[in-house]
Amino acid sequence: MELVHDILDKQLIDPGHDPIGRADGIVLLLSDGHPPRLAYIEAGSTVLARRLHPRFGRWLRALAFRFGLRRGVPTRIPWRKVKKIGIEVECDVKADDTNALAWEHWLREHVVSHIPFSK
Repeated sequence: MELVHDILDKQLIDPGHDPIGRADGIVLLLSDGHPPRLAYIEAGSTVLARRLHPRFGRWLRALAFRFGLRRGVPTRIPWRKVKKIGIEVECDVKADDTNALAWEHWLREHVVSHIPFSK
């Protein structure tokens, strides 16, 4: 498997095909005398920013830590929860059980629920 080609930038979906986010990063565990082991797939703007440039990643993470709902913490999907890799990466986690949808939940609770809809 070619990790960068097969995983990065693909849509992560849960078993109900609800989007979790995009695969923005890959976390490998390194041990002396052992080959690298794939541990997590990461999603989130701070991870993508770090891929573009480390300084930009640090700046965005600090900004997200101060003002963001997730405090700059990326969504991490354990590799053992990845079930299928194709056009999308299907994961055995519910999108609502991750912090990936924190902004959507906040908007639903604080903005959308207060908008009067006319019939």
